[in-house]
Amino acid sequence: MTHAVIIGASVGGLLAARALSGAFEQVTVLERDRLPAGAAARRGVPQSRQAHALLARGSMALDELFPGFVAEMLGAGVPAGDLHADCHWYLDGHPMRRAPSSMPVYGVTRPLLEHLIRERVRALPNVTIIDAAEVTGLLHDGRIRGVRTSDGTIGAGLVVDAGGRASRLPFWLRELGYGEVPVSTVRTGVVYTTRHYRYEPGRIGFAVINAPYPGMPRTGVTIRQEGDRVVLFLGGILGEAPPADDAGVMAFAESLPGPEIRDFLRTAEPLDDPVRMRVPASVRRHYERMPRLPEGLVAVGDAVCSFNPIYGQGITVAALQALALSRTAGTGRWFAGAARTMDVPWSMATATDLRFPQVAGPRRAVDRPLDAYLRRYRAAAAHDPDLGAAFLRVSNMLAGPAHLLTPGRLLRVLLSPVRRR
Repeated sequence: MTHAVIIGASVGGLLAARALSGAFEQVTVLERDRLPAGAAARRGVPQSRQAHALLARGSMALDELFPGFVAEMLGAGVPAGDLHADCHWYLDGHPMRRAPSSMPVYGVTRPLLEHLIRERVRALPNVTIIDAAEVTGLLHDGRIRGVRTSDGTIGAGLVVDAGGRASRLPFWLRELGYGEVPVSTVRTGVVYTTRHYRYEPGRIGFAVINAPYPGMPRTGVTIRQEGDRVVLFLGGILGEAPPADDAGVMAFAESLPGPEIRDFLRTAEPLDDPVRMRVPASVRRHYERMPRLPEGLVAVGDAVCSFNPIYGQGITVAALQALALSRTAGTGRWFAGAARTMDVPWSMATATDLRFPQVAGPRRAVDRPLDAYLRRYRAAAAHDPDLGAAFLRVSNMLAGPAHLLTPGRLLRVLLSPVRRR
């Protein structure tokens, strides 16, 4: 095959370019935004100024796509830790018992991560990245033949939409007569803020994660990052919005189950002002359910599925999609295969959101007993490190949800003492 065109040069688009570089003679990435020369936030990725998490499976996938990538992150000053031993986890308000593990965690900012990926992609001899290039439509004669841009047309044997949450692909397909794309939406009304503080050794652990749960629609996270910084992420759902003033931030931190963030903030030195963002809903576009689609078309990343940002799944899912794309080059039933890649992270994220009775969405008969078991599981992980390790493997996409339901773990959870928060 000769030419692939990718719409969007964010993480999903760049990873798609790497995936297709082995199957196409030429790959062109078209980005509407002006790309920075270094590791800097940019207008086209508003969440680049927010806290990000790179799940353990995501770092492994990036190392598969770009051999030596993790070592390159470390060389750029990204701090690393043990996901279980070096992080304070609070599940349903219960502090998870810590223990050594083989699961890594990296405190990398989104601008640096995107910059490192972009430089790796730029180095590929058959990939060209063009910024300030807006795609306005698709070339179509029964199959996709390329794209229209503000400057003309570009022919291609494959077009990949990596246009993010604001993807125009549903509109273009409707315009071409393919009908409406089915959509699943789970509305949680996430509002979150990010602020950076100076890191001082011994003042706070590698990361602190207070996960929200019914009765506590707030979350608070700190993570060490490159440049001797600690990023503070405060979030709320269902009308809970974190404040931006110092007194309000402290009050918000004091309401969280764990004391670490509150204690850190008492003497922490801020390095910037808080930045706020709103994500009204998680949205999944079901291209695999459409009765027909044109050949020569692929969509990846947030253009297909945008997750609740609290769970940090987006970059890892984009990396897994890129691995799949490298195997298939977008041929065959791409959207059906991509849907299978997203099924587990989507079901995990939405099931967690649907624990809140105020969140609208379909609930199965099995959800209530399963939620009761998982509530007890989270409490038992406060004193059983094996249960905590299994939970982290699942949440980091290293194992499927059935990993929490093995006979041994079922027995230990059911025999564990019921403890109050």
